[in-house]
Amino acid sequence: VVEMPQKEDNKTRKRKGKDIDQIHEDLQPEKAAKLMNQEVDLDIPGDAQHYCIECNRYFVDEVTKKVHDKSKVHKKRLKELKEVPYSQKEAEAAGGLGIFPHIKNRPTAAKPDEPLIG
Repeated sequence: VVEMPQKEDNKTRKRKGKDIDQIHEDLQPEKAAKLMNQEVDLDIPGDAQHYCIECNRYFVDEVTKKVHDKSKVHKKRLKELKEVPYSQKEAEAAGGLGIFPHIKNRPTAAKPDEPLIG
C-alpha cells in the first residue's frame, strides 16, 4: 500500500505578518503617511518604495504592486479590513471579565410538536 504524503493546511501562514488589528493601526493617517514615504532601504525589495499597507508587503516595482492590487489576496484583505476591529472592552466582555448585562438567547422557531430550544 502506497501512502500519499499529507497535504499541508492552507490556513497556516508561511510568513508571519501583521495581524488585522495591527494593520488597522497602520491605516491611521499619520502612520500611513510614514509607511508610504519610507526612506530608501537597499535590504528591502524595491528599495522600500513600493509598499502595500493593507497586506504588509513590499514589491520590486510599481507594475508588480498594481498586479497585486488586482489580485484575489489583496481584495480579500480589503474585505477583512472593512470590519471594525474588536475593542478591549468587547474582548473582556466575551471573556467574562467585568460586570455586563446578561444577554439571553432568543428561542429558535420550532415545529409545533417540538419543544423550543433556547
